[in-house]
Amino acid sequence: MKKILSKTFGLRDGEIYISFLMQLYIFIVITVLLIVKPTVNALFVSKLGADNLPFGYLLVAFVAVSTSYFYNRAIRKLSLVKVAIISLVIFSLAFLGLSIILKFSLTSNWLLYFYYVFISLFAVIATSQFWIFANMVFNAREAKRIFGFIGAGAIAGGIFGGYLTSIIASNFGTEAAIFIAAILLLGCIPIIKKVYELRIKYLNTFKRKQVIAKQDTLESSSIKLIANSKHLTYIAFITGIGVIVAKLVDFQFSDFAHKAIPNSDDLAAFFGFWFSTFNVVALTIQLFLTNKILTKLGVSSTLLILPLAIGLGSLLFLTFPELWVLVLIKGIDGSFKQSINKASVELSIMPIPILIKNQAKSYIDVAVDSIATGIAGFLLIFLIKRLDLETTYITVIILLFVFIWIVLIYRLREAYFNSFKKNIQKTLLSENDDKKANKENSITHIKRILESGKEESILEVISRLNDFNSKIFQKSVIKLLKHPSNKVKIQAIDFLHNIEDTSILNNIKPLVYEKDDTLVYVALEYILENSHINEDSFFVKYLDHENEYIANGALMALAKQNSRNSILGLKYNLKDRLNNKIHLFKAEENTVRKEVIAGLLISIANARMVTHYHYIQENLSNRKSYIVKFATIAAGITSDELFIEDLLNLTAKKKHRKRAIKALKSYGPKIIDSILKLDKEDDIKGNIKKYVPKIIESFNNENAVKILIRLLKNKNSVTRLAASNSLAKLKKKSSNLLITRKLIKNQIVRESNYYRNILEIITSIQHVINEELVDEKSSAEQQIYEARKNLITALEHELENTLESLFKLLSMLYNEEDINMTFVGIKSEIKEAKINSLEFLDNLLQAEVKTKVLPIVEYYVVDDKHYNSPIIELSLLTEKKYLEKIMRMGGSHLRFLIVELIAASKNKNYIPVLLPIKKYRSKKVKKLASDTYNNFMGFSKN
Repeated sequence: MKKILSKTFGLRDGEIYISFLMQLYIFIVITVLLIVKPTVNALFVSKLGADNLPFGYLLVAFVAVSTSYFYNRAIRKLSLVKVAIISLVIFSLAFLGLSIILKFSLTSNWLLYFYYVFISLFAVIATSQFWIFANMVFNAREAKRIFGFIGAGAIAGGIFGGYLTSIIASNFGTEAAIFIAAILLLGCIPIIKKVYELRIKYLNTFKRKQVIAKQDTLESSSIKLIANSKHLTYIAFITGIGVIVAKLVDFQFSDFAHKAIPNSDDLAAFFGFWFSTFNVVALTIQLFLTNKILTKLGVSSTLLILPLAIGLGSLLFLTFPELWVLVLIKGIDGSFKQSINKASVELSIMPIPILIKNQAKSYIDVAVDSIATGIAGFLLIFLIKRLDLETTYITVIILLFVFIWIVLIYRLREAYFNSFKKNIQKTLLSENDDKKANKENSITHIKRILESGKEESILEVISRLNDFNSKIFQKSVIKLLKHPSNKVKIQAIDFLHNIEDTSILNNIKPLVYEKDDTLVYVALEYILENSHINEDSFFVKYLDHENEYIANGALMALAKQNSRNSILGLKYNLKDRLNNKIHLFKAEENTVRKEVIAGLLISIANARMVTHYHYIQENLSNRKSYIVKFATIAAGITSDELFIEDLLNLTAKKKHRKRAIKALKSYGPKIIDSILKLDKEDDIKGNIKKYVPKIIESFNNENAVKILIRLLKNKNSVTRLAASNSLAKLKKKSSNLLITRKLIKNQIVRESNYYRNILEIITSIQHVINEELVDEKSSAEQQIYEARKNLITALEHELENTLESLFKLLSMLYNEEDINMTFVGIKSEIKEAKINSLEFLDNLLQAEVKTKVLPIVEYYVVDDKHYNSPIIELSLLTEKKYLEKIMRMGGSHLRFLIVELIAASKNKNYIPVLLPIKKYRSKKVKKLASDTYNNFMGFSKN
């Protein structure tokens, strides 16, 4: 039964009971309405005539406006539950009174007007209360699936009420039908209490905070609330125009019907038949089409169906002004309004905060609805009474209002969209309230760090001082030249290069005598560039200095000057000096300080001594990380093709990765040609490819795009994520590059398929785990269980990478800020932010992208870690099949986990999966696969 409800109506576990309760609630309300309304309407038209309907409309407007004032005060002061129960009791007593009046034939003109107005108020207040409850019970995503189902209760109530009235009235009289309606209405009270206990009482923390925070402070009038919100204003106008059109259509329908059928009993039967028929059509639409149409078209587009259909019907009536056309138009209004249109209208108000929604919606449903009824009445009085026009001319007015209605719906779409956006932003802001504010841009705070901060903090702050006016921090940075940390002194000198002030020189000169190679070099370089001493005097003084640190620093300075002035290098025998040091250091490798070797590497690079580049290459694989670091820097300085492959290999090592990427970036755009060549020859290892995007993202050319597009098709999720990040940066930086929307959409489809495949594998593994789950496991069973759980954990990481890649690709198709905000929203811990982000995305994405992406995001938001999800249909794979699929996905870690699982299972059927892994490039994976295979072969021999 659950499966049938899930497939047919989209109901999920935990939603069925509450959905049926809400459906029963609206079923009773509409059943009662369809018992009392046709009876009173038929009496009104028969005794007072259709010409008096406009006066009834005006009276409804006047009474509703005054009633809404007291009703809204009641909502602010009392709980919605209490207001709903009190109003239901009042309506029930009034209907009991009507039953007595009809029994004893006490009807009079003023009583007919009273009950005509009273029933109009009942229709808007009772249904408004229900939909307010529905908005509180269900979130935006649930509402989109469930409103169609619970709304079917309203239509079923309309059908049941119509037939029940016919049966009871014909056998016991209309007064008996009204009496039963009064009793039925009281049945809503226990339902309201149960709904409150089940859902509303336990609103999520975020919603409850909203209500508590605003309950005592929100004293604005409903009109102000609506006027201050574009979203609510459009909803109010759309509601009002919809009512005006409905009343004009209703008047035409009633007038033509009364002229054709003068007898009141026959007229009541005519109304009863068609109202029931309209409701049957509405129920069919509601049960089988509403949910699908809302999912396919979205809220705003669905809202257009009713006005467009009425508009077409009205054009037909201008051609054929006959009753059957009015029956068709009234049928469109009656069936679409209570099904597709009702669900979409209620969904359109979902993004509004609860308390504002309760107050504003009550006003819109009661006052706006009734004021619109009054306007319709005024128009009819003016057109029919004053101008003495034929009823046919009302159609022209209907068409005018339909046009305005359509324009307002288009405006509402943007407001609806922005409301969800604001909701996400507010929710995320609320989530971050307890986090520390970012103070890095505060000048006072920066100065405080420079004066008394820790070494790490000072280094970080200095690296970002270029964003400010240098002179603001000059005094603070000069003080750092006396800081105990040499790293801080080096950074301070680097910053002071940008300031022209000769007085700084006196603070730097003493640093030449420190025992730190890098500090001495930096200090000497500053002196060379900023003092009055000429180059000749400088190198004579320092190049052969007895202090080794000073001599090495001067050699590094000479090497750097050589790149701009080769005559200087020849004059001081730079080539011989470097050559001698290389031979000396090779001979005494174990006794030479690592700092000296590092200085020599930088000197060779700066001097552009190609004959000595072999020394840099040799040290790129040095066992000492410190020397590898400076060899990497030196390779980057040279930008020579000789080092490209070595630098690429260094990206695989975490401790050298950042520096290797920086060195490769320093090659400039020419590096792309080299990488393309290596990739074409398949010389770039799989574990290195994922770092290539970071290298090329700074280059704005077509070759960079070409490589990134290739990497987007890689099976490794980390590589694809890096490529999508880099491609997004490249696209943002240069709009001239050819990155077509079609290309991005194709990759979104590919990425979505990756996600579904991974999800299918996880589901299959989880299914195997669930089937083999026992309370006490043997050590072998426990080992297999752990191997499968480890595999699921690794695959979940793949899912996270794939999801992030999807959003990065979406940011290239849509507004980047919107997509980034949505991604943060769905990753939030607050359910409200997740749901709002999902609904926002639903409205943002175009159909072709939405069908692929939205189920994945909805799965992530709603069914996270529940792999038997109704959102995405998945097949169950055999263990051998999913192991083969994982192996094709790439990544040494996943392959290692596959081998671990095969080893734990001791299942020889998995040998075909194992064989290709024996040849894998990772030594660790290859060894485990070979050992496992040998063990299997040993078992088979035994």
